[in-house]
Amino acid sequence: MKVRVRLFARQRELAGASRIELELSAGSTIEDAWAALVERTPELAPGRPYLRFARNAVYAEPGTALADGDEVACIAPVAGGSDRVREIRLIEAPIDDDLLARLRAAVATAADGAVVTFEGRTRETPGTPAPGEEEEAARHAGKRVLALGYEAYEEMALSVLAAIADEIEARFDVRRIAIVHRTGRVPLGEDSVAVVVASSHRGAAFDACRYAIDELKGRAPIWKAEQFVDGSVWTGEVARDAPPPV
Repeated sequence: MKVRVRLFARQRELAGASRIELELSAGSTIEDAWAALVERTPELAPGRPYLRFARNAVYAEPGTALADGDEVACIAPVAGGSDRVREIRLIEAPIDDDLLARLRAAVATAADGAVVTFEGRTRETPGTPAPGEEEEAARHAGKRVLALGYEAYEEMALSVLAAIADEIEARFDVRRIAIVHRTGRVPLGEDSVAVVVASSHRGAAFDACRYAIDELKGRAPIWKAEQFVDGSVWTGEVARDAPPPV
């Protein structure tokens, strides 16, 4: 089976690449993937005691079994306090119940009295066409949306989402948040984005979750095309480059 490994910070510098494709035997685990990686780049080995791992954008134990097409991220020590949790990813895999459960488990602690989850789904009715798409949107008026197609400027999108998480911490004192957005084709009824936040109080959790999705929609360079049986229409508005005033 084939898996993709993501490397960041010092590990990326040592390997000379941020993404590496590996061929592994069926039934291999995250630890097996790490061993294969070290075999290719032995300089990575000393960093093992300080790493955590994520499978398909969610923290996972080294013994977690992998499947064909999985993505393994090697998480080096990150900035921030010990009570901060950040899960910010763009993925192609579906956002299913198992992933949502893992995200909730990752962000919530015994100190949290509220966990709020937002799921953005593909609906059958069209939205607002992007500037210049009005004529094409009119051609599809009254037709059913079959799927959404997402395209992202990945590096900038992740940077913007991280900035939004920083703003949430400053505005609402919410330090544990997950934002996962799909790219590629998202069929009708499936989730395209999930936001999960945990806080000691529900008010802050609700406010933080709403802020996250509103700012993601307004600022992250992620584009959406509504797909119809005989064409597609890009949707959206001119992007904002800053958060709203406090």
